Amino acid sequence: MRTEPEPVFVGLDEDGRRSLLRTETLLVLALSLGASGVSALISFIGSLTKPGGLKDQAATLNGSYAPGRPWLDLAWQLFGIASALVPVLLVAHLLTREGAPGLRVIGFDRTRPWWDLGRGALVAAGIGSAGLAFYLGARAGGFNLTVVPEALPDVWWKFPVLILSALQNAVVEEVIVLAYLLRRLGQLGWSPMAALLASSVLRGSYHLYQGIGGFIGNMVMGVVFVLAYRRWGRVGPLVAAHALLDIVAFGGYALLAGKVGWLPTP
Repeated sequence: MRTEPEPVFVGLDEDGRRSLLRTETLLVLALSLGASGVSALISFIGSLTKPGGLKDQAATLNGSYAPGRPWLDLAWQLFGIASALVPVLLVAHLLTREGAPGLRVIGFDRTRPWWDLGRGALVAAGIGSAGLAFYLGARAGGFNLTVVPEALPDVWWKFPVLILSALQNAVVEEVIVLAYLLRRLGQLGWSPMAALLASSVLRGSYHLYQGIGGFIGNMVMGVVFVLAYRRWGRVGPLVAAHALLDIVAFGGYALLAGKVGWLPTP
């Protein structure tokens, strides 16, 4: 007769439970956006020590993996998107092993799709306009690299891949850096303010490759997302907001780059 596995915390005292959670959290971050933060720091140091100002350098978000070979390029694009989602599946597994109902416990499910999308659209509208203005100001002041949201070839799969990339970014960042990290830090006894700062600084850190402006702008966005998540108790609206922001940024750049004077290009 098969029996359901017991939650992994059964039989552990408080110290053992916290030690397990601490190790788990560090491993999840090391496999995902924590590692991205270290990579971004190294990239930023390289940009600072390179001759010329930051605004004369470019940070490309979606580039070609196999120039001149569109089918191979598409295979690499899809592989990169799929493999980046593996840490989210790991988080879902760990939450289930904890005894929670997987990602449903953080509000990432299909129970309220229009509610999530509506609030996500409102958040995206507010952050998007302010974020663009901040980026343009930071770049003009020499604190930011020129961000190139996409540099893909003009092939049939360009916009579908950009949309998939935006969705992947949104799911990975909001599930791990927002909902999962806040849950684990709360279980570890961190104060709400300390957890908010940790999540927001981490979000800023893995955007540091864009420059100081990318770090500060995304850290502020992290504060807004933490407050919204705590108010609504669901990460779904923030995933929707992030996805909409990236879809507009990627698609807008693809359509407008080189055609309007206010949009910086390399």
